[in-house]
Amino acid sequence: MKRRKFLGTAVTGGLALGDAAALQDPGRMQAAGRPSPALPPGVTPSAYTVPHSEYGASTTPDYFVYTNDLVIERNRPGKPHKGKVLAAIQAHSDDIPIFCAGTVAKLIDEGYTGYLIRLSNDESGPVGNRGPGWTLGHGVLQSQTDNDAVAKALGCKKAFSLGYQNHRMDEDALIEIRGRLIFLFRLLQVNTILTYDPYNQYEENPDHSVVSNAVQGACWMAGEERDYPEHFKAGLKLGGVREKYYVGRAAQGHNTINRIVDISSYIDVKVRANVAYKDKGSAGDAGLRLKQALAKQGKKLPLLGDDDDTANFNYVKHFMMGDNRVLGAQYGVEYAEAFHYIGPSGSGPNLRENRRKYIDTHAVPL
Repeated sequence: MKRRKFLGTAVTGGLALGDAAALQDPGRMQAAGRPSPALPPGVTPSAYTVPHSEYGASTTPDYFVYTNDLVIERNRPGKPHKGKVLAAIQAHSDDIPIFCAGTVAKLIDEGYTGYLIRLSNDESGPVGNRGPGWTLGHGVLQSQTDNDAVAKALGCKKAFSLGYQNHRMDEDALIEIRGRLIFLFRLLQVNTILTYDPYNQYEENPDHSVVSNAVQGACWMAGEERDYPEHFKAGLKLGGVREKYYVGRAAQGHNTINRIVDISSYIDVKVRANVAYKDKGSAGDAGLRLKQALAKQGKKLPLLGDDDDTANFNYVKHFMMGDNRVLGAQYGVEYAEAFHYIGPSGSGPNLRENRRKYIDTHAVPL
């Protein structure tokens, strides 16, 4: 996936979206949550800047729109989700590792059976450690290997790759992609999904938009018995996707956030998931490559340790997990991930029961 450029000065306050001048002048940045003086009197900001690590913005977008029912999800003892199934769905092999690997690892540790579904073939993804003879075919093969390695690092039972052409998924029929996902949701009996937010705005990567919209429709249609009835004749059952953890990625988008997940206990799993993909330049063997480059200059970085695995692990944790660390600090935890969470309909009022009670109370004889 294509990474955006990061402002030279980290954004550290709760700045109103419209205060572009303050972004250009760090001295005008406001304290967290304080409206910009450039706003008209009586106007309350509707979006706030997200503080970033000093090493660059990679795992959180620039703006969040917070809901008034924000929840902090913490570790749950035992295996409260035993018997449930999650699907982490990504366009590219680095999407889930970067944006929500900590939450995937947490849910699996709490009892979920996990599956990783990748939709693209990643043929033209960002350059990793490629030699002069590297071809798009090599990229497809390496990314397939990477996707399997990411699934293993996260503790997923199985990984799927659907093979659509990278960065050109918007030329494929959405109904076909959605149909394949419906099949998998019914086959695997998925209860919970994690993917990009279809309600987000300004997503510059077309593959992310295609994936989020296909998943959104598939979640609902998997539970509709009139859609693809041949599935049931073949032995499949109705799906039951009842929970969605949507992650916002668009740099300038209005990313709605109503759930913060404490991933402090799972940050090392997230790091290993990012080390697992080798065909993307942001992680993988980045620590090793830096170590080798410094050695040619007669230098070393103590952070990178004495062996290749330590170099890769420490590089990713120190430089790439900074945004998760900064986000976590806002909520009193070490590391966190943010989501637009949509829970089971049964988690709210029992509408059917409420209707029955009203009818029983207010019905009168003819």
